[in-house]
Amino acid sequence: MRFSGLMRSVVRTGEEWSVEVGEDWAQGRSLFGGLQAALAVRAMRDLRSIQAPLRSLQVAFLAPVPPGPVALRARVLRTGKNVQQIEARIVAGEDTLCLAIGIYGAARDSRIAVLPVQPPVPAGARIAMPHLPGVTPDDAPSTLPAPLRLPFVPGLTPNFTQHFGVRWLHGSLPLSGSRETRQVLELDLLDEDGDPLDELRVLALADFIPPIALNWLTTPANGSSLNWMVQFLRDRYDDLPPAGWRVHADLVAARDGYLDQSLSLWAPDGTPAALGRQAMTVFG
Repeated sequence: MRFSGLMRSVVRTGEEWSVEVGEDWAQGRSLFGGLQAALAVRAMRDLRSIQAPLRSLQVAFLAPVPPGPVALRARVLRTGKNVQQIEARIVAGEDTLCLAIGIYGAARDSRIAVLPVQPPVPAGARIAMPHLPGVTPDDAPSTLPAPLRLPFVPGLTPNFTQHFGVRWLHGSLPLSGSRETRQVLELDLLDEDGDPLDELRVLALADFIPPIALNWLTTPANGSSLNWMVQFLRDRYDDLPPAGWRVHADLVAARDGYLDQSLSLWAPDGTPAALGRQAMTVFG
């Protein structure tokens, strides 16, 4: 099921929300983290009383969320004049698998206006190529005349990647043995239902990029996300297309199997959409 269909199929029963998610949204033994965050915000949407945009989201990935029936609970933590904070959890019985806190804030008059500027993609970027079926016949890094389109390879690339169109603009592919610490990808969210863009879809786009530390490896290794913080920089997204989004990500630090990664998400018109910071584990 495509993204829009999943969001529309979320059902509320009393104080709990539920949805059935297929294997096509899996990332290893858990659901794609961007989808988990989007489902949490989907539940928050039903409780929001302040008609203000989502300004910040903090997510803790506590345990794997397997494909199949997914249950959520949500509650309002605090409502002020301009700001409302809402908590949502993905649960299995009394166990919390994913915890999210969303901050919704009304716009205020301010003389302060500072926004990031999109960094350029280095000219003649070299992309380190691993042995990936359907990607390239060459083992050595190559200078590509056009962006590399990353295919969905069943059994090799995570299942959820089939819902995205991916063009690798800069950096190294996972398991290429490169020491690169920056990646730039151009993304399309493949969603034939054609629902307008919103913060739910922005979350899916922002979380697509894999741990950059995987570039350093040449054999598969276990890894997972521990937490994720996203700051939203636009009030609305329904005036933007689902294609042509760009993600810039940097590996900031890595030690003892834990790593810190930052990202910026850019809308197709070149304006900044979101900033993110994530703690992950990669053992290898």
